[in-house]
Amino acid sequence: FTEAVGAECYFCPPHHPWDRGTNENTNGLLRQYFPKGCDLDAVSDEEVERVYDELNRRPRKRLGYLTPYEVYRSASLHLL
Repeated sequence: FTEAVGAECYFCPPHHPWDRGTNENTNGLLRQYFPKGCDLDAVSDEEVERVYDELNRRPRKRLGYLTPYEVYRSASLHLL
């Protein structure tokens, strides 16, 4: 993967949630909408899309209080 993409890659060891801060935080945010044990087969595509949009438009301290959407849009516009 590292050779094909030309980017460093790191895989966290199993059972080390402290190595996966962003992942664990995002899981916690998703649990606000879909509690543990929730039947995801019963969740509509529209509901998933709504949650997706809401989370991507939520400011993050890690991103200088920008939203993931804003960061993505500014980076993708530089590629044009």
